[in-house]
Amino acid sequence: MTSNNQRAELQNQIWKIANDVRGSVDGWDFKHFVLGTLFYRFISENFTNYIEAGDDSINYTELPDSVITPEIKEDAIKTKGYFIYPSQLFVNVAKNANTNPNLNTDLAAIFNAIESSANGYPSEQDIKGLFADFDTTSNRLGNTVENKNSRLAAVLKGVEGLKFGNFEDNQIDLFGDAYEFLISNYAANAGKSGGEFFTPQSVSKLIAQLAMHKQEKVNKIYDPAVGSGSLLLQAKKHFDNHIIEEGFFGQEINHTTYNLARMNMFLHNVNYDKFHIELGNTLIDPKLGDEKPFDAIVSNPPYSVKWIGNDDPTLINDDRFAPAGVLAPKSKADFAFVLHALSYLSPKGRAALVCFPGIFYRGGAEQKIRKYLVDNNFVETVISLAPNLFFGTSIAVNILVLSKHKTDTKTQFIDVSGEDFFKKETNNNVLLDSHIEQIMQCFDTKEEVAHVATTIDNNKIAENDYNLSVSSYVEAKDTREKIDIVKLNAELSTTVKKIDQLRADIDTIVKEIEA
Repeated sequence: MTSNNQRAELQNQIWKIANDVRGSVDGWDFKHFVLGTLFYRFISENFTNYIEAGDDSINYTELPDSVITPEIKEDAIKTKGYFIYPSQLFVNVAKNANTNPNLNTDLAAIFNAIESSANGYPSEQDIKGLFADFDTTSNRLGNTVENKNSRLAAVLKGVEGLKFGNFEDNQIDLFGDAYEFLISNYAANAGKSGGEFFTPQSVSKLIAQLAMHKQEKVNKIYDPAVGSGSLLLQAKKHFDNHIIEEGFFGQEINHTTYNLARMNMFLHNVNYDKFHIELGNTLIDPKLGDEKPFDAIVSNPPYSVKWIGNDDPTLINDDRFAPAGVLAPKSKADFAFVLHALSYLSPKGRAALVCFPGIFYRGGAEQKIRKYLVDNNFVETVISLAPNLFFGTSIAVNILVLSKHKTDTKTQFIDVSGEDFFKKETNNNVLLDSHIEQIMQCFDTKEEVAHVATTIDNNKIAENDYNLSVSSYVEAKDTREKIDIVKLNAELSTTVKKIDQLRADIDTIVKEIEA
């Protein structure tokens, strides 16, 4: 397996390509070309590996396109979801990139052909538009064809030079990790525009473990605000593939991010028939309502975004929102995502959602929704995380864990916002594996831990106006310096005596001078 040092070196090389080649192109915009090229290389090598099937006598990259029969093509599309002719493979295009005067239009044609190969097959919707943001004719690449080709060739050559090792040797993880590394770096450098859809890997790992905790198997896992898919893929990394039986599901409102999520699935070797990512507004146009309820739900929905709310009177009759008897405020859709997730959760399932702290103590409609959640015993745990864990915001966010199979009528509160539960790094704080283990230990045992974890009877929460703020129940550790009053008074008395003696000495000296 590739060592951490090799992985770090690979990531440094990728970031260097991104910075060296982009020139005057804004980094956030240019990510499409770097990520798209990385994806193009991956699916080319993945497809080649599939066709060759370990047979050393076959070298697919050197075959003429003319030997490909309709039967070979159809079988491949049914299995992989798409088809790539030998001449269209990344390695063959990159080989002549520096001397191809038609590079940008050739690439556009190849990307179109790969997507079109799925037309009429079950994979059509999963493949369609994957390269939409990799616009090889864009003026962002340059004002002339020569400039465009020069920059495209530089990216192709840069990605061609990356050493991923043998395909069988965890190349999938390397590609996927490199891809997520790029997204996270672009997010960090782009501020909020990146952080809106990227959940740091350490937080993703914690959320995945919370949602999957003690479930020997789940039917499928769902993210209603899927972003780049990092939360779903953390679940895949943390658990053996067979534990998630029917695959990975999600919905995303942003078209660019929707494409990133689908690419990310392929990059982590999730075949088209094992993921179902939809484009659209989850709150007003949910796409996966006909699916069976999900055994695991993970999400980092956008914080306090506006939505139509009670401006659409039909929404209060929606099965997701009706049970609470009230809609989330128009200016803050947070609880709309919470109720949506709860509605999609199976009786044996668990949901772990990143939430803005304000929703746990504000009044009005949000208080009424908390009342519904507590009275119906859906809240298992509220966790207060450290500040500055996310790109683009220093807010100390919370994780809300929902369950429909609790055996008691209590709610757990965990405060891991202190310095014992994160590591300080240059730009952001980070959760280490040891921190995640501590949090999961608290979550699992439900034991009382001074200044960290407590469990409160729901009746007590009701008496407290359904306040679910962690700080209301977990007593903060007193970090103030302890002062010994007796000792301090003694020191002050000694100091006063010294001052009195000093004044007397000064008076004596003054009298002698005046005499």
